Amino acid sequence: MFEKVLIANRGEIALRILRACRELGIKTVAVHSEADTDAKYVRLADESVCIGPAASSLSYLNVPAIISAAEVTDSEAIHPGYGFLSENADFAERVEQSGFVFIGPRSDTIRLMGDKVSAKDTMKAAGVPCVPGSEGALPEDPKEIVKIARAIAYPVIIKAAGGGGGRGMRVVHTEAALLNAVATTRAEAEAAFGNATVYMEKFLENPRHIEIQVLADQHGNAIYLGERDCSMQRRHQKVIEEAPAPGIERKLIAKIGERCAEACRKIGYRGAGTFEFLFENGEFYFIEMNTRLQVEHPVTEYITGIDLVQAQIRVAAGEKLWLRQRNIEFRGHAIECRINAEDPFKFTPSPGRITNWHTPGGPGVRVDSHVYNGYVVPPYYDSMIGKLITYGDTRDQAIRRMRIALSEMMVEGIKTNVPLHQTLMLDPRFNEGGTSIHYLEHKLANRNEVKG
Repeated sequence: MFEKVLIANRGEIALRILRACRELGIKTVAVHSEADTDAKYVRLADESVCIGPAASSLSYLNVPAIISAAEVTDSEAIHPGYGFLSENADFAERVEQSGFVFIGPRSDTIRLMGDKVSAKDTMKAAGVPCVPGSEGALPEDPKEIVKIARAIAYPVIIKAAGGGGGRGMRVVHTEAALLNAVATTRAEAEAAFGNATVYMEKFLENPRHIEIQVLADQHGNAIYLGERDCSMQRRHQKVIEEAPAPGIERKLIAKIGERCAEACRKIGYRGAGTFEFLFENGEFYFIEMNTRLQVEHPVTEYITGIDLVQAQIRVAAGEKLWLRQRNIEFRGHAIECRINAEDPFKFTPSPGRITNWHTPGGPGVRVDSHVYNGYVVPPYYDSMIGKLITYGDTRDQAIRRMRIALSEMMVEGIKTNVPLHQTLMLDPRFNEGGTSIHYLEHKLANRNEVKG
């Protein structure tokens, strides 16, 4: 096991990793920007290193500074958390070349799955079902592009091969709009990701977003840890996640889960990862793989009893997977609400000082947050300040516990999206389960029309 791990992230995930390390008896190094000097995890870490000014480009994305911090503190491994450099193959490679262990997949695996075209081709070869679409990247010939779209049938969606997080995609409903959409997406992809490659898929009208959690070691062992429903989204950003996904037969989950685990074995995957799917009319369609820990990992931890962060660290240290698929039991139901510093319905950021912070408690309630009374939410980073997770024997119990927990949550001095979550916990369609990825957008649009 490692003696010292550097945490190359900030916020609640930095604190989450720190706690996992402390439980394993591992010393920690927290790197931080000037804006995060007073963060809770910086104070709790065994050592801390300031790696630059507030701007992410000068601190949390500053690879030389992070590597230097690992060197001067004699760290053995680097945990990237999620976001920032967590899925950056060049960073993982630099970590490896510098003699440290990257707590995640190998750099070549990240590179393979980071390109959406190569990822889709790899999944097809592994027997994982994919959305009907172009065979690889779109050609330059306009006539060929038109021919491909006709074969798929409209509507189609143009996606950037190097995209992610809802960026670099455009839906096309008619042939007249096709070529312009392709050209525009290519230009945007080149500007945003440095890669103008785009591909085409069938646009599913009303799907759910279901993801499969996997865990693999470097010795060829891989398992799946159930599924999560992340369909409650706004602008492709998840708002609520839950496990298991309501209304999907267990045999379907077992079938797709086994295929994901087998795909991990075939590509030599190491660590925790997530296969993301669109689910419509009883069919799964692979869209991408996240080669890192997910924001929503706590709901999986609740229903499996497995600490995913510790598991990441253990397999990165070379340990064999101590679990077998037959040992995994799924119990109860868990729901996670992302708590953001933003207006609950306008979604404008709300940075500033938190004058009163009180979190809920009780059976089946978990709060993952780095916030405290007097904490100043900086304006430079993602607006998420915490995650509220509830667990119950049934989905109904988890929802009821979430309603109570949200009513007890007190955050003063800034605005948060707690009122939005309270509205959704009372929403009849959410309570029924199985809403599509478009449901929240439509609900918010109707709300604005009524107000207007």
